[in-house]
Parts: sequence; C-alpha cells; structure tokens
Amino acid sequence: MASPKVFLTGASGYVGGDALYVIYNKHPEWQYTALVRTEEKAKQLTAKFPNISIVYGSLDSADLLEEEAKKADIIYNFADCDHVPSAQAIVKGAQAHTADRPAWIIHTSGTGSLEFKDLREKTVGVEREDVYDDWDNVDKVTSLPNDALHRDVDKIFLSAGEDHPAVKSAVVSPPSINGPGRGLNPASKQIPIFVQETLKRKKGMVLGEGRNIWNWVHVQDLSELYLALGEAAAAGGGNATWGKEAYYFAENGTFYWGDVQRAVAKVAHEKGYLPTAEVDTLSFDEASKLHPFLPALVGGNSLGTAIRARKLLGWNPTRQGLLDLIPDIVDEEARALGL
Repeated sequence: MASPKVFLTGASGYVGGDALYVIYNKHPEWQYTALVRTEEKAKQLTAKFPNISIVYGSLDSADLLEEEAKKADIIYNFADCDHVPSAQAIVKGAQAHTADRPAWIIHTSGTGSLEFKDLREKTVGVEREDVYDDWDNVDKVTSLPNDALHRDVDKIFLSAGEDHPAVKSAVVSPPSINGPGRGLNPASKQIPIFVQETLKRKKGMVLGEGRNIWNWVHVQDLSELYLALGEAAAAGGGNATWGKEAYYFAENGTFYWGDVQRAVAKVAHEKGYLPTAEVDTLSFDEASKLHPFLPALVGGNSLGTAIRARKLLGWNPTRQGLLDLIPDIVDEEARALGL
C-alpha cells in the first residue's frame, strides 16, 4: 500500500489531534481526510496540517461516514467511543471493501470499561484485585459484561470482520491519558475535570479511601501506538493482531487515585488557589452531585496491562510520570476558572 487513504474522526480532539500530529509528520505521503463539524475548526486543522482534506459532518452523518469508510484504506476512529450509530456506519462502509483492498479500522475505546463492578455497586476509593491483560487473558476483555462502559461499541468493531474478511479491525483502549497534546486540543479531560471541581469547591477531596487503582499513559506515547498500528495496516497487517482478539491496552504503570487527589490539593494550596491542603472524604453520591461522571472518572478501579503492543509492535512508553504533570494541570484549570 504505497500511499494509503486515511480517514479520521475526532482529528480535532485531544487524542486524535496528537495522533494525527505524529502520523501526518511521519507519513506526509499518505492521503488524509478528516471529519469536521464547523468551518472554523476546518480552518484551524488545515492551518496545522495543510495537506489534509475536510468533509463536513458529525457522528450522526451516517451516510457520510459510510461513504468515507468505503473510500479509505485506513480508518482511525478517535471520536466518541459510546456513539453506536457512527460505529455501525463506519463498519457498514468498511464491509464494502474486497479481499484485494481490505479496510483497516483502528478504534479508540477506554479502560473505563473495566470499572463495571464499582459502577454497579456504587463504590469509590475501594481497592479491587481485578487485573486484566490483552494477551494471555484477552478473552476476558473481549467478553466483558454488556453493562460495562464502551462495551456496545467495542463489540461492533471487534466483530466487524467476522462475516467480512476484508475488514481488519483493532481496538485501542487507553487508561488515564495525560500530558500536553500537539493537535488542536492540547488538554486531557479526566484529571482536569477533577481539578476544576476541587478548585470550585475551594477545598481538596478524596473519593472514599482513595485506594482505587488505574493505569496511565502520556498522550505522546499513546500516539506512537497509533502510528505503529497505522504502519502495520499500510504493510498489509504487519506484526499486529487484527480481528476479534485485536484489543490493545496502552499503559505506562499504575497509580492510586488518592495520591493524585491529595497531590492536587497540596499543589493548589501551595499555588494559593486553596486556603488549605486538607481534603474531605466524599462518597459516591456526594461526588456525583459535584459532577455526574466524577465517580467513573476518578472513583473506580481500572487495571489493563498492555502486553500486545509491547510484544508485537515494540511499543515502549517512556515519557514523564503522572504526578509530575499535576502542577501544570492545576495552573491551566485555575486560569480557565479565572483564579
């Protein structure tokens, strides 16, 4: 595949924008088309990536998504990982491909799917021993219960090639993503939302005991995985896994959410944004009243060990640790709130 046609959703977002930055600069010879909602966003995107083509629409533009998936060789879906109709439209378009010209789909999910026990039982800050991996026990991940977050869309992409062998799909499931992005949107959401709520209530907080564990990854390391999968697709599949077992976690270690939550309070106090570094203990319901997604964002457990990307693609995340990023995140959110 000398010069593949690449179609992207979510190219103006945090994850998609940084991935596009890496892929576009590594492969200027590829042909890029991005789904964009507004003319203003299109101008920003083409200013940064001059050779990208634009199609105007949203995730609800099913006919457009289907048509672009038909035309593309490689499809990067960086947009909403819970949007079923767009997933169905992309797969429908990809299934029009033939064996001599397969469609390669790389979909972005998230390890919030592993929190289903905490969300079912409304627990926050409780440590659980459930650890998933994408290699020896990948079947546990590809058969998560239907009430797990993102599960409905994951199933659509993982099964896309079952009756259509010309469709080759892979799901990338990152954990907490942090660090400065190099696309149009430089900022993550997960920790910034927690920081916003902390600054607005003018006192630090820990959900439950803060013993819940997550993995994390720097967005710039994550982009290297998207590049590796794109290059594998362009090489006819390469060393990558595609199909029903093609699930890729992407992490660079673990952390306790309580450590992050206390660090936010400490840093915000030291910078003069909070009167004290003390923290309150919040329950599931109390956290939900502050922000409806706060328990899912920072209250549960999500441990997904990334073996497949390291083993098959030589992926090696190396960038700075999560706690090192807290001061910059606190400053950014304080500025956004006018503090």
